[in-house]
Amino acid sequence: MSLPPPTDFTGLDCLSTGTLVLDADGRIVFINPAAETLLGVSGALLVGEDVLKAFARSPELLNAIQTARSEQEVVIEYELDLMMGGHPTLRVGCSVSPLENPAHAMLIEMRAADPQLRIARLERARLQQEANRELLRNLAHEIKNPLGGIRGAAQLLEHELPRESLREYTQVIIKESDRLQSLMERLLTPHRMPRFGAVNIHEVLERVRSLILAETPSVALRRDYDISLPEIHADSEQLIQATLNVARNAVQAMHGQGEIILKTRVARQITLESRRYQLGMLIEIIDNGPGIPDEIREQIFYPLVSGREGGSGLGLAVAQTLVAQNHGTIDCESQPGHTVFSIFLPLPN
Repeated sequence: MSLPPPTDFTGLDCLSTGTLVLDADGRIVFINPAAETLLGVSGALLVGEDVLKAFARSPELLNAIQTARSEQEVVIEYELDLMMGGHPTLRVGCSVSPLENPAHAMLIEMRAADPQLRIARLERARLQQEANRELLRNLAHEIKNPLGGIRGAAQLLEHELPRESLREYTQVIIKESDRLQSLMERLLTPHRMPRFGAVNIHEVLERVRSLILAETPSVALRRDYDISLPEIHADSEQLIQATLNVARNAVQAMHGQGEIILKTRVARQITLESRRYQLGMLIEIIDNGPGIPDEIREQIFYPLVSGREGGSGLGLAVAQTLVAQNHGTIDCESQPGHTVFSIFLPLPN
């Protein structure tokens, strides 16, 4: 089936997002005015061009197109470099979507990434979450002592009760006290100082992978590693715990059924702790679960915020703390069927 003429896509002209359409053979058959402005090139020069040739110097975009085509799913890249001819490198966020009609066509949407807005948003979130964690740490310390007293009194009372049936009630008090004690310990745990050393990130992810598969064999866990990445200076145990928390969160969201992808890439021109790095490391934990509810999407790294009934809401808060202690940041983008947690870490100079 041949692709309809470009005029059939004129409804995309009014979009403020740069939009291109590829046919089944990978030729560019439509480009809207916003994309022409963004790329600094006339659409007349691109229409009819093979996308492999037009974006030959933009391997991240070509990889996203290839993945979307082979997997038949939407691929989202939040920041990638576009290089065309003699134009300067352009940092964009984009999504690549397979089209059902015409068959095998692809829709590419892109907009200029604004690193300053992203940095400001992450910094505001980090400060707010640090304030929340400090409050919770203080509360945890205040709760631990009376909680121990309640548990001890319940144990003493149990020995004095005349009937065995009454001891069920003291057991409820003891078990609930133990559960709260465990919660308090988890609130206080992530605050030991990191022990830095040389870390191979793929060894970290392989450890996480083996733990997840041992706990939930029904989950499909796929690797997509850039094996050229060098070792980093970090605390391996903390990174294992951080990525394990995120992966477990994904497993629970999918109720043990679905696919998780562990992906590593080089990240270019990133800012971590107000310092600019030409190169960094990007770790992505991707799942095809239901996505994060809209009402908690902006608060998912806050302690005690959970979208799951019975969840403690500590896993992601702890993960963020551990990543921050290793001079990195963690961010999330989510929609139904595609959730990506992105961990950025500095690479050695």
